[in-house]
Amino acid sequence: MATPTRDSGRVAPTIAPDAGSLADVFRAHPERRYVMFGGKGGLGKTTFSAATAFWLAQQGKRVLVFSVDPQASLSDIFQQDIFGKGAVKIIDNLWAQEIDADRHIREYQDEIRQKILDMYGLEEVPPEIEDYIQAASAEPAMEESAIFDSVVDIVVQGDFDYYVYDLVPLGHALYYLSMAKVYDEWISKITRLREEMREYEEVAARMKRQKEVDEDQILGELQYIRGRINSASRILTDRERTAFFFVVVPEQMILIDTRKAAELFARFDVPIGGYVVNRVLPDELRDQNVPKYLRNRMEMQRGELDAIRRTFGSDVLAYVPELERDVTGLPMIERMAGILFADGRSTAPASPGSA
Repeated sequence: MATPTRDSGRVAPTIAPDAGSLADVFRAHPERRYVMFGGKGGLGKTTFSAATAFWLAQQGKRVLVFSVDPQASLSDIFQQDIFGKGAVKIIDNLWAQEIDADRHIREYQDEIRQKILDMYGLEEVPPEIEDYIQAASAEPAMEESAIFDSVVDIVVQGDFDYYVYDLVPLGHALYYLSMAKVYDEWISKITRLREEMREYEEVAARMKRQKEVDEDQILGELQYIRGRINSASRILTDRERTAFFFVVVPEQMILIDTRKAAELFARFDVPIGGYVVNRVLPDELRDQNVPKYLRNRMEMQRGELDAIRRTFGSDVLAYVPELERDVTGLPMIERMAGILFADGRSTAPASPGSA
């Protein structure tokens, strides 16, 4: 699988030219257990994540679709409150989960308090340490760290045949994907410092023995965290088991942003599986008496669809039409799954100037 590169405005193919439909790609690669949908906010990532999970469940696979986006709408799409409740069963073979970052932060705080109590034999955490715990938890990066840690918990368990990952918008997604490398570098540095500290023998033998026990515990925890992070990182960048699908709409700025994002994702070694074009106005509307603004929008879309063909070529696995209503509830999810995974590549409206 080639990495995306710029060449005369075209992103180099990331999948085989004869890949066919999205259904063909999934059938050809049953080893891909980790599926991610990403793109700018509001393009349909959550809708496609839910529809893909539904389709896979209908194929007899055990599937978990989960979201790390605080503004996620899996609850809305499935018309069921799943936020912060762990993996909630939707239908046979299908579970959905929305991560509650605040809850994860509270659990992390409680874990730190308990370790302090155990380490120093205290009955309660001193006020100054409690103030530090609260202040540290209020840092902007704490929520991102909590979410990333929740993702690690989910993907390393391996309880499901497929994990469908509804990513946050592109900018935040790149941040999450980079966190694995940042964490690994930080833990490597801290581990080296801990190991260097163990070489000093400037304290009495009894104190030294106690220090060695404490240092070994700390090093053991660091190595445990590092192992979890590396496991998650390997999954996210595994070209055999993971596929990332970009969601785009036929608009110029979205196309530009997606091309840039594809190049950035390649730097993090994220395997791109293809592209899905959403909200395509049906070509047959051209023969109807539609308002002028709608006809102008259709002409604009036709030009952008032509640019999408030139840029992504056969990597586009489906063209999804604009629907008359939002995708909410199982009947609409099933309908979307039928469109998204129709056998044979979905076709876009004709290029400008064609018959």
